[in-house]
Amino acid sequence: MDLLLATNNSHKADEIRAMLSDRFGRIYTLKEKKIDLSPDENGATFTENALIKARAFSALTDLPVLADDSGLVVEALGGEPGIRSARYAGENSTDADNNAKLMMRLEGVKDRRARFECRVVLLFNGKYLVGTGTTEGEILSAPSGVLGFGYDPYFYSYDLKKSFATASPAEKNSVSHRGRAIKDLLQQRF
Repeated sequence: MDLLLATNNSHKADEIRAMLSDRFGRIYTLKEKKIDLSPDENGATFTENALIKARAFSALTDLPVLADDSGLVVEALGGEPGIRSARYAGENSTDADNNAKLMMRLEGVKDRRARFECRVVLLFNGKYLVGTGTTEGEILSAPSGVLGFGYDPYFYSYDLKKSFATASPAEKNSVSHRGRAIKDLLQQRF
């Protein structure tokens, strides 16, 4: 069976395809299916936002839909950027903008503990499953590495003992919040 990923983020799609290629036939992005819709992610939690996306795109296809919502949670910032991680510096912010705001907010802060959280929702025929994943680390004071995307250059993974941006895709997927959420999802049954 094929699958629709509720994303146009090519980096995220690559990660998910690597983890699910043996479980589904073809894995499509929204762009590949020519779906141009941006549901209002107005939920208060990662789970709510993932469900909003899954339901919006499920209404447009007969395929199962996989949606995720994830973000960086920084202890010293009271959980920021959290569900606003992709839009931390504003609605049309870039990764560089978001990282610059994060560095500004953490200036002079000693406790830089952080975690990535992810919720993935698989929705098909009106039923859904939710997978949960978390990975612990801390925020570096300067970027390290050029791989990955988003906050990866600043996130030092306690599991890998290096930044996500210096890890190979396979290394990152083995311990990442998204990888753990998908593993959690795959252990469940409809």
